Amino acid sequence: MNQPTQATSNDLGTLAEDARALMAATADVAGEKVSAARKRLAAALESAKEIAGNVRDQAVAGAKVADETVREHPYQAIAIGVGVGAIFGYLIARRCSRNCDRS
Repeated sequence: MNQPTQATSNDLGTLAEDARALMAATADVAGEKVSAARKRLAAALESAKEIAGNVRDQAVAGAKVADETVREHPYQAIAIGVGVGAIFGYLIARRCSRNCDRS
């Protein structure tokens, strides 16, 4: 996993742990509002787990498709990469030249 993905995963894990700790800390607190909030929090945690799993599965599937496509058509992939890089380079150079002229 790359660093931003790992950091996001760690942050979500920490959030889930904090939510579980909050639920455990309020387990002995009586009250209708607290009970309703705990139920909503538990449902939100389950929903977040399901969504994270779906996103991870889709990302893996997309990466596999991209890998297969690049392996089947390596020269076209290189050409596309060079073309996109040239366009970005042109746009950045143009933007820099405009900003330098104003100074």
